[in-house]
Amino acid sequence: MKLNSLLVHGAVDGDEFTGSVNIPIYQTSTYKQWGLGDYKYEYSRTGNPTREALEKTIALLEGGYGGLAFASGMAAITTVLLSLRAGDRVIIPDNLYGGTFRVVDKVFKNLDIEYSIVSPSDMEGLEKELQAGGVKLVLVETPTNPLMDITDIQAVSDIAHRYDALVAVDNTFMSPYLQRPLEHGADIVIHSATKYIGGHSNTVAGLVVTKTKELYDKYQFLQNAAGGVLGPFDSFMLLTGLKTLGVRMDRHEENAAKIFDYLKTESAVTKIYYAGDPDKKGYEVQKKQADGFGGMLSFVVDEAYDHKKFVKALKVITLGESLGGVESLICHPVSMTHAAIDKEIRDKAGIVERMLRLSVGIEAVEDLIDDLKQAFGASRN
Repeated sequence: MKLNSLLVHGAVDGDEFTGSVNIPIYQTSTYKQWGLGDYKYEYSRTGNPTREALEKTIALLEGGYGGLAFASGMAAITTVLLSLRAGDRVIIPDNLYGGTFRVVDKVFKNLDIEYSIVSPSDMEGLEKELQAGGVKLVLVETPTNPLMDITDIQAVSDIAHRYDALVAVDNTFMSPYLQRPLEHGADIVIHSATKYIGGHSNTVAGLVVTKTKELYDKYQFLQNAAGGVLGPFDSFMLLTGLKTLGVRMDRHEENAAKIFDYLKTESAVTKIYYAGDPDKKGYEVQKKQADGFGGMLSFVVDEAYDHKKFVKALKVITLGESLGGVESLICHPVSMTHAAIDKEIRDKAGIVERMLRLSVGIEAVEDLIDDLKQAFGASRN
């Protein structure tokens, strides 16, 4: 079955008891047992039919052994990190979501789990860190947030596996519709399902998919033990969102490409970060490992314009956290999504004060471009 059909029908196609074409919301905390040890489900933290349908579906879409659903993307990442032990090390990219950096730097570092920062394209630097020993996990974002740097998943996986390190890829920006990291050597896929998978800015959730049963069993134990599970209603919302993921991503990508073309002609913009830029380092890698370029881009506003006035002047595009919804969202990484990252690290990576990140929605692209134009006009110093 083709991917677009799998999105619509999922791993569990309807309800076997009623014939409902949608998986019901099994809004229950516990279940009747027919005798001691005789039950199908025990307790909804451990297992729930609605969540189970979602978990099986994301595993099917990513081509993995099993999937797990969590109360947020950070709960998903945290569960993966909980499998590490004191003395282990993790490698992270030099630009990534601020919440991921925060939990690594402010939580797991206190548990004696160290981290090293390596540029996504620096394979020599990666191997040097692995040779130093102790690295158990290489955490990848591709494209990175917010600089859209591309990481060669296969190359990273080949190097990491030589040193017995696992590779986890945050696939939030691409979704399984455009990129399936397990096909390129990764061991684990992580999603903030709040974003494109949900797609409507109405659900907070996280997903993990593993390549092997061993990893699945480990993370399922941690999911149950730590308890950060996704509830049945939110699971239902994600199953609904997945049905339209393909058509939404097609429009996100189409609109983003047109806005990129416009921004290239805009004198108010000094730099653009977009995975579909043919002149961008990593462009050929992106074409090799993904089926498109996604709906995200970032740009730097020229000093002749006031970036604060610019975001305030927008009328169609919304200033707000998050991304991947049907509506276009713009954010200021330095003060919003990446505020948790030390200024020194931000500056070194290139996450500057005048940078804005745009999640391109599915509105009429003409309206989005007109909105950008009028906001630039209103913000000139």
